[in-house]
Amino acid sequence: MFSQYFGHYLLNRGLITLDQLADALEYQKSVHVKFGVIAVDEGFMTTGQVEEVHEKQKQVDKRFGEIAVELGYLTEAQVEALISNQKQGHLYLAQALVDRKYMTIDEFGTALSEYKKGFSLSDDQFEAIRNGNIDTLVENILSSEDVSLQEKYGKYISLFAKNMIRFIDSQVYLEVADNSSLESTNWFISQDIVGEASLKTGFSMNEDALLAVASVYAEEDLTVVDALAKDAVSEFLNLHNGIYLVNMSNWGIELTMNPQQIQESTPLYEGSLIVNVHSSKGSFQLVLS
Repeated sequence: MFSQYFGHYLLNRGLITLDQLADALEYQKSVHVKFGVIAVDEGFMTTGQVEEVHEKQKQVDKRFGEIAVELGYLTEAQVEALISNQKQGHLYLAQALVDRKYMTIDEFGTALSEYKKGFSLSDDQFEAIRNGNIDTLVENILSSEDVSLQEKYGKYISLFAKNMIRFIDSQVYLEVADNSSLESTNWFISQDIVGEASLKTGFSMNEDALLAVASVYAEEDLTVVDALAKDAVSEFLNLHNGIYLVNMSNWGIELTMNPQQIQESTPLYEGSLIVNVHSSKGSFQLVLS
């Protein structure tokens, strides 16, 4: 996920163009391999075991390796070996930019140092972000906007980023948007979380984004916004919120969910937090209040 954030940092600084960033992110996909694929390739797991772990991730907020160890499919030593193959995610972007001759390695290194300094990151924070710690990255993003946002929404958005990566697309970039930037789109899929930490949650999506997310989640090529497409996106929101409720319960906060709702326009919630969600599958807005 850091590749997307740092790539947009380079873009905003004028160090690369939008076309160059898109090309580099696409190019690095051929280098970056998912955890389960590496485990099968190394002979540590079967494809059936990988699928079982993926299904378990729909119920609990745990890393692939954690679940695989609990199920007895991997040892801690094997997990560490696999992590070492994934750890330096930012280097994939560096390699892609250098291979494409968009930047030199020295220019990339200088930009990394300026990123760390510009966001006032400690050595530990910077290392955690570079190595793919989503919680630290989201905390830094929200705190740079407003410290109170991290307290209100940090746990939810961190989990959302993880679930987008786990179930929809590894190429994800989230940015906090101005409250007035809520777009009027074709579809609004929402669900209320009820209890002592109540939360309204929703996806504001145009037709293309809805079909893109629905196709991935339903594992079908959907071309029309029909009941199946709408149900698929609704179920992704429900799955994410369900895992969030499990996490909150583990932290001593009991919550429940109302059924999902689908509307053909986006309502305006007073005091909403708008998060622009960009991925290679399309862009939409996550609305929280």
